[in-house]
Amino acid sequence: MLLHTSLSAARVTLTAAAFLLVTTGADAQQTALSSANNRSRTDSTNVRKSTSLGAVTVTATRRATDVQAVPTPVSVLDSAVLRERQPNTAADLLRELPGVDVIGTGTNQARPSIRGQRGQRILLLQDGLRLNNARRQQDFGEIPGIVDVATIQRVEVVRGPASVLYGTDAIGGVMNIITKVPSFAKDAPRASGTLGYRYGSAGELTRGEASLGARAGNFVVLATGAKRDAGNYDAPEGRYGNVNFTDAVTLSNAGVNDKNASVYVGWRYKTGTGAFVRAETYDAKNAGFGYINPALLGGNLTKIQITYPTQSFTKWSTGFSTGVVSGAKVFDKADVIAYRQVNGRDLAQSIFAPFGAPYPATAGVDIQTRNHTDLTTSGFRAEAMKVFTRNIIVYGVDYFHDNAVGRDSSQTTVFGFGPPRPRSKNTPSLPSATLSSTGVFLQNDLRLHDRLSLIVGGRWQRVSSDARPTAGLTTIPPGDVQSTGVFATNALFKLTPTLNLVASVGRGFRAPNLVERYFNGPTPEGSAYQSATPDLMPERSLNTDLGLKYRTDRVAAEAFIYRNDIRDAVRISATGAKINNLPEYQNVNVGKLRSSGFEATGTMLFARGISASANYSQVKSTNLLDRSIPIGDTYSSKLVGTVGWRPASGRGWVEYAVRRNGEQKDIVAGSSPVGNTLPAFVVHNLRGGAHLFTLRGVRQDLDIQVNNLADALYAETANAGFFRPEPARHVVIALRSSF
Repeated sequence: MLLHTSLSAARVTLTAAAFLLVTTGADAQQTALSSANNRSRTDSTNVRKSTSLGAVTVTATRRATDVQAVPTPVSVLDSAVLRERQPNTAADLLRELPGVDVIGTGTNQARPSIRGQRGQRILLLQDGLRLNNARRQQDFGEIPGIVDVATIQRVEVVRGPASVLYGTDAIGGVMNIITKVPSFAKDAPRASGTLGYRYGSAGELTRGEASLGARAGNFVVLATGAKRDAGNYDAPEGRYGNVNFTDAVTLSNAGVNDKNASVYVGWRYKTGTGAFVRAETYDAKNAGFGYINPALLGGNLTKIQITYPTQSFTKWSTGFSTGVVSGAKVFDKADVIAYRQVNGRDLAQSIFAPFGAPYPATAGVDIQTRNHTDLTTSGFRAEAMKVFTRNIIVYGVDYFHDNAVGRDSSQTTVFGFGPPRPRSKNTPSLPSATLSSTGVFLQNDLRLHDRLSLIVGGRWQRVSSDARPTAGLTTIPPGDVQSTGVFATNALFKLTPTLNLVASVGRGFRAPNLVERYFNGPTPEGSAYQSATPDLMPERSLNTDLGLKYRTDRVAAEAFIYRNDIRDAVRISATGAKINNLPEYQNVNVGKLRSSGFEATGTMLFARGISASANYSQVKSTNLLDRSIPIGDTYSSKLVGTVGWRPASGRGWVEYAVRRNGEQKDIVAGSSPVGNTLPAFVVHNLRGGAHLFTLRGVRQDLDIQVNNLADALYAETANAGFFRPEPARHVVIALRSSF
């Protein structure tokens, strides 16, 4: 990873974290709190001195902590990486991280997969607040693309469960998108701004963005906006398993027309007490999962076209944070945040299944399905910190309430036997329903010895779901209430001033969402019929990690082995029956799923601004109830190597990266046009940039990257199931003005 860019990251992340963990003032209690926050970082701060290998995380412990001193595997992507990579969404940044993959194709449909888990088992956060959508399908989480990349300060990824701090869904990992917060410092500029334009040859993508920030007294404001247009892109010729293209092919429905806007207003008193209000919107049209003309793939010629004609997302949030409270017995610092978000989405499915020979190609069944869903989420999070001599306690309560209202329509037409006779229906596949969650958590960071520290915590959580009377449905499934407790214990032992041994064990928790419980109708892919299962039990996991973290002035490295056992895992399973000539499937709880693997990463700084990094990860997923049933959802391994040059002058930079994803044999037989094995692939990327000039205080920067340099035909992880390939060799050019 680009850990070598994170000296600047340490500065900006500490600035952003300051809003959450204000430690200004001069009294003794504040000094104790500051010392406590710093103590969990490695005591060998002098070892780092002016190096740029240090990074700070707030996701893993809920306070600014040096990654070297966090007893869990965490990856941090700072603002420098965001500027250099020019990603379409935050998820695109994950492709070169250890233990992390990306599912979903197109400009805005990428989602994270962590250690073989994806969809609802990964918790997506924005500034520590959940973005997960209880109305999403089981294998699809919310898209990180609803958060404008122009507003992102950094991205933090926790690999492994984090249910103690964040509750349901954080069973496989957490992706926290942390947005920019203007500086309150007196020496900060009174006004700042950026203006950027980006062009990508894949899909003829164009994107314009602008931001403007201002500071006046104790107030700051930041406004951002962006607009993007992208079309279908071409995949190259080549062979990938059983797929063989002799010419370039087009991935249809791969583009999007979308725009973002946000406004942040903050207030800070000299004691550190502060408050903020933020409003943000996202609006997208013509987005899709992409598809290849089935005639080019051979075998089953069914065309499955899944698009989002429209999606809108609006969010309001407000928060209050105390400074360090002198003499308080219950807490030294407290934060309260409330939010409300409205997510409206149209889903369109177009499926044509030809009858095949001897009938003409136009003979078959055409199914057109439309679904509109409005999901409103209201929630809050309140937490406090208390510092003692040798331990730091973080505790709090969080709550959210999802309210989903939808409507469905479908039309089925048979062609080839006389005049077409369409049949229409408006029966909802999902009743209007709610899902509510209340959680109480406590975590204690104990300093047992100068070399040994523990982070132990627990959470109690109650989740309830309820289906309401819905027009078009005569039967409403019963509601359900579930409660559980989870825990985590994390240990860090300093073997030497530069080498830490870390270990963790903990339980995760995930309540089945509304789709898993109440969905009753054809699946989005149109290949099966899913029946409701209102009595599903929650998933529970037991995760263990054992690893080493090493850092000196010029070298940073870590390695982890892990195992995550998920009991009562929710899996889709065939019942053997048919409904409307489609095979019936139903969500069921299986005995145990296991994901295990190994992750290693390292970065080295050389003279003259040259750096090199590499990471390797393996993952294996097993159904322990029936080992003959393959459940592999990602490639078996990933190897990434990067070489870069960033001179001290800051005039420019260049970087080359190569990634190899290893062959995966553990897939469902017959489910992919690629075949029963996902072949390995190698992709090369070259990127660089330059500071052009500064004129009257306005800086001009240019970044260029060439992706898929070798023009390889490949697909990311689960995309290979329908074979939605990645773009051919393409260029991205970004020009940015800032002051």
